[in-house]
Amino acid sequence: TMLVFDASAREQCAVRETRTNTPLQALNLMNDVTYLEAARFLAEKALAQPMSARERLVLAFRTVTSRHPDRDELRRLETSLSTRLAHFQNRPQEAAQLLLIGEKRNRADLDQRELAAYTMVTSLILNLDESITRP
Repeated sequence: TMLVFDASAREQCAVRETRTNTPLQALNLMNDVTYLEAARFLAEKALAQPMSARERLVLAFRTVTSRHPDRDELRRLETSLSTRLAHFQNRPQEAAQLLLIGEKRNRADLDQRELAAYTMVTSLILNLDESITRP
């Protein structure tokens, strides 16, 4: 697994880690139960706040990266959220399947399709290179 993340071998000392975001790394993290559960918990935290969708996205982004998203990043997050919302509105059974991943159950008081959409967007945030390896 560590080869997927370009980790150095134990026989060598690595003074500086290389910044990477390989397709295998993204695939591993996007399908890892722990990361999906973390994304869902972050989505729940954002949805529990009485905020607009934009403010929730900024909150999620700041929680993970410790900075505000720039204009382009925020636009991409909003586009991703609207795409995911439309997807799950038409496919509630897929939203339910996504939210079953992991051991801890999701909050029942939140709209499940909206939670699934936010989970996918927060998963995207957790997969950013700066989220995985801090420079």
